[in-house]
Amino acid sequence: MSNPQQLRYSKEHEWLSAVEDGVATIGITEYAANALGDVVYAQLPEVGDTVAAGETCGELESTKSVSDLYSPVTGEVTAANQDVVDDPSLVNSAPFEGGWLFKVRVTDEPADLLSADEYTAFSGN
Repeated sequence: MSNPQQLRYSKEHEWLSAVEDGVATIGITEYAANALGDVVYAQLPEVGDTVAAGETCGELESTKSVSDLYSPVTGEVTAANQDVVDDPSLVNSAPFEGGWLFKVRVTDEPADLLSADEYTAFSGN
């Protein structure tokens, strides 16, 4: 399992793209997707919602369990991935590409986000 070097990671197993024009893309890691099992339902934050770093902003339901979705940053949601809502298995098949979850106009970014190497050490993968 390889965690893309250009992303940053939270200890809740979300990834965050580089902020471009104030907006970052967020998803869950391959490690988290594998731990969840087959994702069958995704409840994502809606455009216009305000999310806060470390706070619950949605949930993913799999054949194994239901898991809260946490935002790694604070800001306003600018997009939710309707493809994932329509086909939640994208979270498993393409967690770093088509399985992204939502985009946020970032107003605050915690200092404790991890690099790919730090996340790999943290998660053991």
